[in-house]
Amino acid sequence: MSVQEENLDDVIASLIDDVDEEKDSATPQPVTQQDYQKEELTGEPVTLTRRAAKQVEKIKGEEGLDENLYLRVAVDGGGCSGLSYKLGLDYRTDDDHVYESFGVEIIVAPKHLMYLEGMQIDYPDGLDARGFTFDNPNAVENCGCGTSFAI
Repeated sequence: MSVQEENLDDVIASLIDDVDEEKDSATPQPVTQQDYQKEELTGEPVTLTRRAAKQVEKIKGEEGLDENLYLRVAVDGGGCSGLSYKLGLDYRTDDDHVYESFGVEIIVAPKHLMYLEGMQIDYPDGLDARGFTFDNPNAVENCGCGTSFAI
């Protein structure tokens, strides 16, 4: 596990711990169906649009990168809404969930799935927008730049 991955894991763990502490210190509330929905995984994959997949392949080709690198999708603490999306090329671990979208293999660490399941990544390339964008059905709030979200 890389140092960056360990730091990311620590940030996510601390965010989860903070939420648990807030719940513990508050007046006990009855458990609702909504409480379970946030913790249960749907099994929906993280996907790319055709444009995003082409861009990932273009980057890998132009940089002459190792064929064993996968597109890692993750979250990190920070950003104006609380959590930020992270994209990068990385080696797969035994614990990673692997998805395939338009020929690109995507890896997601299990602890990030609750934030990312069902998300679609696009790559608009027009005058008004350029770069990777995220359509996350789990986000209840997004920042204006589109790279930060809240659950």
